[in-house]
Amino acid sequence: MTRIEDISTPRRTKEIISRHGFSFKKSLGQNFLIDQNILYKIVEAANLSKDKGALEIGPGIGALTEKLAQTAGTVTAVEIDQRLIPILQEVLEPYPNVKVHHGDVLKVDLKELFRTNFGDVTKVSVVANLPYYVTTPILMRLLEEKLPLENIVVMIQKEVAVRMAASPGSKDYGSLSIAVQYYSEPKLVCTVPHTVFIPQPNVESAVIRLQVRDKPPVEVDDESHFFEVIQASFAQRRKTIANNLKVRFFPGEGRERLEQLLQEAEIDPSRRGETLSIEEYARLSRVFLKAGIR
Repeated sequence: MTRIEDISTPRRTKEIISRHGFSFKKSLGQNFLIDQNILYKIVEAANLSKDKGALEIGPGIGALTEKLAQTAGTVTAVEIDQRLIPILQEVLEPYPNVKVHHGDVLKVDLKELFRTNFGDVTKVSVVANLPYYVTTPILMRLLEEKLPLENIVVMIQKEVAVRMAASPGSKDYGSLSIAVQYYSEPKLVCTVPHTVFIPQPNVESAVIRLQVRDKPPVEVDDESHFFEVIQASFAQRRKTIANNLKVRFFPGEGRERLEQLLQEAEIDPSRRGETLSIEEYARLSRVFLKAGIR
């Protein structure tokens, strides 16, 4: 029996694209991966097995999907570009454990998708080469919906990956770092040069694994208020936390009450937002709520 060449090789990728007359849409951020080693690193980081499932977002022509199908028990791929559906159905025909779903992952009913596709597996991970222009909205939706996920392993813009994994006090640490770390434990897997894609993106990429937490690392009384305090604290990075919080929560008032509440939360008003830990933000949110500050 003749072995079919992997989808991800440069030769087969170009052959599939050419045969189907496919043209890349810049508006959809389409960059197809043509490097076997990177694909193996992505799949390995997801810790998949035959009793687990994988949800892929933006499968393209199926290079990563093929590797997932060989490792996981069940794979569901959500693709927004209708032109790719017949290509995926053709190239993935040897893999009966793969379902291809046409839709926008930002609009799909994810809980229903999980119910109908992953009922027979123990755990599910999201594994994807994400379009860079919608990375953050997609990841935050996956995390905020509290889906039964084990890991989220994604290829994203390196700069964004570094921000997600950043620690307090670093120049990359911000509201995105805290939001991601509230729901998961991020770890950078590897960096990826632009030369391993067709077409080549203008930015460096990285693979990051978000190990989804069973519960957040801090107790928060009101999640939306907690995140609002964080957003306000980073409104202008060069300003102190007191100056930023005053604009959002104490407009037209003096600083006395704000500084009193900051002291109660054991936070120096002269500190900047990027120096505060997630525990300090949780404490500050609790102090504000107790004082009726919303």
